[in-house]
Formats: sequence, C-alpha cells, structure tokens
Amino acid sequence: MTKYREIIRLTALGFSQRNIMASCGVAQKTVVKVQKCARELNLSWPLDESMTDGMLKKLMFSKENEVSSTKRMPDYAYIRKELLKNGVSKKLLWTEYMEDCRQTGEEPLMYSQFCYYIQQDENKRRATMHINRKPGEQVEVDWAGDTAKLVDPYTGEITEAYIFVGVMTYSQYAYVEAFADEKQQSWIDAHVHMYEYFGGVAKILVPDNCKTAIIHNKGWNDQRINTIYHELAEHYGTAIIPARVRKPKDKPNAEGSVGNISTWIVAALRNEQFFTIAELNAEIQIKLDEFNHRPFQKKEGSRYELFHDEELPLLAPLPATRYELAEWKQATVQFNYHISVNGMLYSIPHEYIGKKVDVRVTGTIIEVFYNQNRVASHRRLYGRKGQYSTVTEHMPKEHQDYLEWNGDRFRKWAEGIGESTVKVIDSILRSKRVEQQSYRACMGLLKMADKHSPAKLEEACKTALSYTQSPSYKSVSNILIASKNSESDSTDDNTESTKSNANGITRGAGYYRRK
Repeated sequence: MTKYREIIRLTALGFSQRNIMASCGVAQKTVVKVQKCARELNLSWPLDESMTDGMLKKLMFSKENEVSSTKRMPDYAYIRKELLKNGVSKKLLWTEYMEDCRQTGEEPLMYSQFCYYIQQDENKRRATMHINRKPGEQVEVDWAGDTAKLVDPYTGEITEAYIFVGVMTYSQYAYVEAFADEKQQSWIDAHVHMYEYFGGVAKILVPDNCKTAIIHNKGWNDQRINTIYHELAEHYGTAIIPARVRKPKDKPNAEGSVGNISTWIVAALRNEQFFTIAELNAEIQIKLDEFNHRPFQKKEGSRYELFHDEELPLLAPLPATRYELAEWKQATVQFNYHISVNGMLYSIPHEYIGKKVDVRVTGTIIEVFYNQNRVASHRRLYGRKGQYSTVTEHMPKEHQDYLEWNGDRFRKWAEGIGESTVKVIDSILRSKRVEQQSYRACMGLLKMADKHSPAKLEEACKTALSYTQSPSYKSVSNILIASKNSESDSTDDNTESTKSNANGITRGAGYYRRK
C-alpha cells in the first residue's frame, strides 16, 4: 500500500520529489497527487497518530472512489477466461467493454483504470498458502527441463539424457537419475530405484501430468491415472495425487529442486564427457550425495540429516519384491478357448469364448482379466511360436473326458469284445510314436461294435489278423463293409430266385412261344 503518511512527513521536512520517490518506492505521479490532495485538505505534519494510510487514502481520494462506484466494473471471470485465448489482449477486451457500455448507457472506465482493476483482481488470485508437510508423508516427482549430454565414442554424435527428480517434501531430500528417454519403462524404473534409494515408501506420490503417469486430468473428480503407474502405486502401497494442470505450486519442492539440481549436478558436469548412461549416473550419484549433505542456507542441518532423523523412520517398508513392469494387451478368446499373446496360446475358461479380455503381460506371468476380474493365469512361454499352455479346468466337460482316455482303458474295452479285437487295438496303440496320436483310431474301431455288433467286429479283426500282424483301423473297417455288402448281395439273389420259382417254369412262356 502507498505510504501516504510518509509522503506527507517527508514533504513537510522539505525533501524533493525525487528523494521522496526513492524513499517510499512510488512513482512521481503518486507523490504529486498526494501532495496536491494534502494541500487541498489542509493536511500538515504532524498528523493525528490514529490516522492510518488507509484512512488517509479514503479521506483524500473519496471523490475518486465515488466516481468509480458509478462506473461499470469489468467482468473479471469473463476477462480471465478470454485472456487465456490466443491473440486476446486487455486492449481488445477494453474496446469490447467500451462498446457494451455505450449500448447499455453505462459510464465506462478509462483504459488505465480498466487495467488497474484487472491487475488488482489478479493479485488477489495470486495469494498462496504455506502448507506444513508431515515427515514421510509425500514425495514429488518430475522430469527436469534441462538434459545432460552423451557422446557416441565411435561417431562423436551427441544425444540427450533425461533427468528424473524425486524429492521428499518435508526434508527436500532428493533422488536423481539419468535415462535415455522419458518412456514408460524409464518412468517406472526411476520410481523403483528412488524408493530403494530412500529405503522406504512415502504415503503420497505427487507426479506431473505426463502421459506415463496421468492419462486424463480435468479436476479432482475427473482423473484417469495410467494403468501401469496405478499398479506401481498398489505394489508399493502409496496413493497418487497428481498436481493440477499448469499448477506448479502443487509440487513446489520438485520444481525448486529441479532448478538446484540443474545448477549443482547437470551444470556442474557440463565440461565432462560421458559415453554411457552408466558413466553419467555414477557421476550424478557423487554430485547427489554432495547436494543432499550440503547445509541449508536458512536453517540448521542438511537434507540428509533431516531425512534420516525425522522422515526415514516414518516411511512404509519396501515390499518383499521389486515392482515388475507389466504390458497390457487386449485379446479375443478363440473357439478353442485359447488367446494368442506374442505367438503363444494360453487357455481361458471356455465360458468366455468370443469375449474380449484384458491381458497383463510381464516377463514371467500372463494374467487374463474380464471386467476387471482375473479369470486365468499362466507362466509365460518362450521359444518356438505356437506353443500351448492349457489348463484342464478351462476345457468343456466332453473335452476333459477325452483327456481321460489312455491305452489301458482302450484295451479293457476291447477285452469285452474279443481276443482278436484286443490284438488289433494293441497293434494300433503301438503303431504311433506318441500313443495319444492313435486314440482317435482306437475310439473309431471300438465304436464299430455299435453299428455292426461286437461279434462281427471280432470276426473282422480275426480276418484282418490273418492278413497281417499289424492291422489298421481302415483295414478292419473295409472288411466290415465288404462283409455287409456280401450279405446284402446274397439276400438280393435269394429274393430274385424265389420270384422266378413262383412262376412254375424257369424260362417263361414267351421263350417257347418264339420257338
């Protein structure tokens, strides 16, 4: 606020306007205006001790306030919204405001007043609140804007390395690591390494709105967190509370530490050459330890001391295993109740045939989800494409029954028909390198007893064995078919003979008539 009392006091002491401007930090126009109003109101030093700067302002500029109150004030909410659009300026909005006032017959503000009131509204909205953070409560993470440089030892080509920064908000204890890119794998690895560096897990994780963390963020009730990132949070037992879009003050420690790290780590290594990420990270680790052990400027101790004394004991313990990055895919369950993932086939309960399922793929496990419920899990297959991983319980009942068949069961079934049938079945079972390959032939041969009768099947097997010691399903089938045709022909001949004898003569009356 303008120091009205001080301007009047210094004027009474005979100071020049230039000196008053320098002492009070105001423009010459303000000094002239206050001196003029003081003369008009016969205000002289010393003033009444109860007279504050606010009271002086109200006393000296009450007429201006009355005039302003009769004028139409800007629509601040509308102006804030319009100024976010490309090409929209305060001058353009003031011109539109003047036109609106002309049409409604209201008295407008001058351009300088218009800008003044907008600035006052902006200042009110810039108010910030200091939030006391609890030890071990949250960690802020982000990618640093500045990148480090890597040199190809063979071509001399320079490539960028991206710097990940994680900061404990209470102690400002930092973790820094360089990566070749800002992709999902790097983002997840950075968090895993950060938690291991801290030796525990904070309750809250505050990321920026990068796609590897937040897919969609339109407010507290309209957020979509990246699935893989959410899994990491579940694995470590932490909650993700992303910063609001374009609100860097939601994570001030990460934003502030990024600047310090750019100075004390990235810039400090600017004159050194690094050929690999590992070399760069080894030097970053040295600089990071120095950074965390450097004493605070405005308070006692260092980041390291504050973290180890007050925060580390309050962190949640690390899980027994590291988080393993998972890839998500979609697949359709085929008619053979399997899905194809990277050329391998994994069984799903047959009830889901034709359904689209979500597949979580890690280096060791394949998990299948339908409507967010896990319906199948397999150990991941590697090697030759087209391998099957099948769980018996996923098969229909008739398919499970088929799996229950074996050589001994077929032999026992054949014993109920006859000795020759047993020999043929045994021969068929031994005819294939893998016994299961002969099951369909055994099943087909034994089912012939239903069509022809067990006795005829036994006779056919006996006939087949007289030809060869290794009869096949086809040979027995052909014998049965031939036998059936022979019986059919014999029946037809007997029928025709009976019809001829019924006439009483063999050749018929016409034969003799021709004679």
